[in-house]
Amino acid sequence: MTEQRNGAGGRGFKTRVLLPFIAAAIVILAAAAVWWFTQDGGNAGQEPGRIAEQPNDQTDEGTDGNAGDTPQEPDEGAGGEEDSAAEPGEDQPYDPDKDVTQEELDATYDIVITNGRVINPETGLDREGLNIGITGKTIGVITSHPLKGRQVIDAEGLVVAPGFIDNLSYDPNAVGVWTKIADGVTTNIAMHGGTTNPKVWLAHYEREHPPVHFGASFFVMQARNSLGIGRYDAATPAQIEKLKEMAERALNDGALGISFSLEYAPGTDSNEVLALAKLAAEYNVPVYFHGRYSDVEEPGTETDTMEEIIGYARETGAAVHIDHINSTGGTFDMKRALQMIEEARAEGLDVTACTYAYDFWGTYLNSARFDKGWQERFRIGYDDLQIAGTSERLTAETFAKYRKEGKLAVAYAIPPESVIEAFKSPYVMIGSDAILEPGNNNHPRASGNFARAIGMYVRELEVVPLIDMIDKLSTMPAKRLEKQVPALRKKGRIAKGMDADIVIFDFATIADQATVERPDLPSKGIEYVLVEGQVVLENGVVNKKVRPGRGIRSEFVRVSESAGTMHWDGAEYPLVAFRDARYFDLNALTERGFGLAWDGVTHTYTVSEGSSAADGPAAGSKPGVMPEKGVLMLERGYRAAGPGGAETELVSIGSRVFAPLSFLTQLGYHVSDEGDVITVER
Repeated sequence: MTEQRNGAGGRGFKTRVLLPFIAAAIVILAAAAVWWFTQDGGNAGQEPGRIAEQPNDQTDEGTDGNAGDTPQEPDEGAGGEEDSAAEPGEDQPYDPDKDVTQEELDATYDIVITNGRVINPETGLDREGLNIGITGKTIGVITSHPLKGRQVIDAEGLVVAPGFIDNLSYDPNAVGVWTKIADGVTTNIAMHGGTTNPKVWLAHYEREHPPVHFGASFFVMQARNSLGIGRYDAATPAQIEKLKEMAERALNDGALGISFSLEYAPGTDSNEVLALAKLAAEYNVPVYFHGRYSDVEEPGTETDTMEEIIGYARETGAAVHIDHINSTGGTFDMKRALQMIEEARAEGLDVTACTYAYDFWGTYLNSARFDKGWQERFRIGYDDLQIAGTSERLTAETFAKYRKEGKLAVAYAIPPESVIEAFKSPYVMIGSDAILEPGNNNHPRASGNFARAIGMYVRELEVVPLIDMIDKLSTMPAKRLEKQVPALRKKGRIAKGMDADIVIFDFATIADQATVERPDLPSKGIEYVLVEGQVVLENGVVNKKVRPGRGIRSEFVRVSESAGTMHWDGAEYPLVAFRDARYFDLNALTERGFGLAWDGVTHTYTVSEGSSAADGPAAGSKPGVMPEKGVLMLERGYRAAGPGGAETELVSIGSRVFAPLSFLTQLGYHVSDEGDVITVER
């Protein structure tokens, strides 16, 4: 189905041939017109897409207070138009008006975005005619009702989406961050590459004040270089211990995960990877892999790459992510690569991947990727290589010359259908694998990846619906990293209380303009970009005086003092504090007549009465013993579900699993709080 643009000039609607109701419709329209012209929120005469200054004392005078009355449910028969995201037979998507309070409608916001098609993949919201109120750096309200704002952005005919998160980028240099903004990116995360010292790295870029948010992985290849380990050399046991020490320090200093570039450092063996992947599992952070092989020729194939990476997830329990699967892992047999991911996830393994929106890759000619045999491995010749930033195609002579110089070249080596198949997978998100460098030296994906994903693969080729692509550009990258990065839990979504990192674009015109010859050309069709509630791009033009980006860090909570004692039928259980709530060892339920059945695929405990058995992570723990101080408290995505719809998220502490006291209330118990003592009774 063709993606319909629901703004002015592209609205899809059904014509109702209901002649008996025409007269009634005319009356309704007339009444609506009277109401509209009595509202200050109508912004009559304002040029579409412009920011208008609004007086702080804007009121609804002359309406007898009707506009300020308690919000009413919308009349589903009034408009004759179905919600853009709703298909016949489907449940209606989330309605933001149901959460709106009168206080929120009466407030005056710093910025109001009006009449936009708002898309929030997390809730399934895809609806036009919505208004967003922003206070400071936070979204305060989303509603179809009029709002007052000191500034107003008219988004009629435009899509309003969560700011894009590039989770496969590099250092936020002073040149590249601006084409990222022009491409709709509000968060730039260096998970392909990164740093060995995030404390210094973050401090450096915080002094630079980039317009985008930024974070980085612990980059193993850089760490190997610092230890003098050669590209083709395996690390010794002593060096592996040093790498682990460096990685653990980096994680505690804010690194968001661990990243490998196995193809660029072929000497990296399984001993080294397993040691660091186990550390990542211990700290509940993902491991990002540029796979070892990118071809179908023996020895070493793309299938071997996928098997190796998934094998590390299986052996260590770490979450793994396959970088740019379109160029490494699935180039020549994408369906097989995606099938392997699905099979791994069916086992309960946490495996994801990303792709960029181009069917040609690029890298430095002096890398191991261009070692002997590259023509056979990638099924290309010299003429399929082009120096970035130029129109020059290579010959054997120029290849040898530029390989010595370490030039960056683009390789026309990806079947277009492989990119399309990758976009279709629910486990593949979008990452650019590039940022524009000084001298405009890079692949055009550095500047146009995100706009191209929408313009080409949604509007032109209709590969996936727009809401699914926004999920891949914004929400999925946030969720991939957010378990130990609280800042990302408020990004990648448009909802009340979320960060006001927002991109506003014209679905009819959004497109990339960057080329191999001109990788610096900014994308078009993106009208506004807000970062932390500040307008960094207006009417397609960046404002380099606005630089609200901030560093994004991993954060870890550890067991400290006891948070009290739970008394239950004569037994005592220690409590621990986690994020403003108190938790008890879930295994205490087995001592009170409950069974705990573990599902290793969904990572869920089913709690049932009439048993005392437990398996999975909770098995064998001693719920009456206080956890050791300093042990990590981690949200691994484990859940518990009990009778009567009881459900909660769990926290892992070492090999034990803890549940909040509120779960006991859901199970039908009365929990009395007397400070340090909690009493549980039926």
